[in-house]
Amino acid sequence: MATEFLMPKLGLTMEEGTILEWLVPNGASITPGTAVLRIETDKVESDVESAGGGVLHQSAEVGSTHACGAVIGYLLAEGEQPPVAPTKESAPVVVASAAPSASAAPTAVAPTPRRDGGRLFASPNARRVAAELGVDLNFVSGTGPNGRIVSEDVEAAAKRPAPARVTAAPVMSQSSGVLATAAARQLADLLGIDLAAVPADPFDGRVSRDAVAAYVRQRLAASVNKPAETPLAPAAQVPTSVKRLSGMRGTIAKRMHSSLQQMAQLTLTMDADLDNVVADRQAREDDEVVPGFTDYVIAAAARALRAHPIVNSQVTDDGIALLPDVHVGLAVALDEGLVVPVVRNADRIDLVTLAKESKRLATAARSGTLALGDLEGGTFSVSALGMFGVDAFTPVINPPNTAILGVGRLRDNLVLGAKGKVTSVKRLTLSLTWDHRVFDGAPAAQFAQSIVSLLADPSSLDRSA
Repeated sequence: MATEFLMPKLGLTMEEGTILEWLVPNGASITPGTAVLRIETDKVESDVESAGGGVLHQSAEVGSTHACGAVIGYLLAEGEQPPVAPTKESAPVVVASAAPSASAAPTAVAPTPRRDGGRLFASPNARRVAAELGVDLNFVSGTGPNGRIVSEDVEAAAKRPAPARVTAAPVMSQSSGVLATAAARQLADLLGIDLAAVPADPFDGRVSRDAVAAYVRQRLAASVNKPAETPLAPAAQVPTSVKRLSGMRGTIAKRMHSSLQQMAQLTLTMDADLDNVVADRQAREDDEVVPGFTDYVIAAAARALRAHPIVNSQVTDDGIALLPDVHVGLAVALDEGLVVPVVRNADRIDLVTLAKESKRLATAARSGTLALGDLEGGTFSVSALGMFGVDAFTPVINPPNTAILGVGRLRDNLVLGAKGKVTSVKRLTLSLTWDHRVFDGAPAAQFAQSIVSLLADPSSLDRSA
């Protein structure tokens, strides 16, 4: 019996994946654990291994994007043919009645044929664009692989005059396992409603037509009451090129915008003297691993998080959750955006081990070999811009964290000594952004002070918990 090969869900935040390459040719025999294809998510590229064995039949093409759980291939027995989606003979199409009009009147268009048991064959991005532009996917023709509707098809349809609607025979419901009246099933199929989401009658346990209608009205009311997004102004000039807000860049845009909308973010700055850190690094010059300045800051922040657990937290529906483990994210800049790999249990490892791990993560990020596990679970983040000559800045919190620390450049400051003698001090500025819903300015300042104190004694950072 054929086994479906699905687009995997490799992390909690993964919604869809794009096939970059099939690593095994179509029709080849594979065994469990074989790397079958390489996919791209909004964060990383990753090889996908097969959980079973058999003859691989590829049903999705390179470059196509699929939601997690979508069928992208099959594992077959020797000589077995891949399953074919059942096709139904189309019922006669009746054009909706309309008064005679001029030749410029819109042409009646039949609904796009459905695939996979009644489901429209459209990419997740196409569905999102259709919702934003108010385009009915039932009347969009797909130009993607195997007739798949892609976002460009939706955008083109939005620019055309609205077609006259046509009626066709209702498609079979996807919710065949749900008890429902024939009228309810017909209406749900016509409107594309999943009967499993409609409340059943409490007396006979069936979904009625009125229940489907009420469910639709509720959904429409929620859509109407939802505040509309203000359209962005067009480009002031003819652009030399347009870079889409998609992939990693699109994810960053959505997450950072959401972060600023949902949190009460404030930033404070505090200087840290690093003379002792500079001396400690010089003493390690002959060692195999010499920690960078950011490594010292991460180690100090991790130990400060242990002392100030309110900062190592996240906001949940139940309230402020204080998290027991300290996992510090390190922001790494890439040409196409930013990734934040995570140093796990950063408060329990010594400075050298931390430096090795941060170097591994940064190297993997720049080479595109990070695993999804390297990117998940961070409870706090550190972002450094000092290498670009930046003294202080306002970092934006990476949800669901409640704080982030920015690291400025190392500079020489002149200070006046006790006897009026001018001396030079190595110093950098720390910028702490925190969510004011979770804790106030005084705890934020105390947390920053703890980091400054730990940096003044680097030997305290070289001990594991």
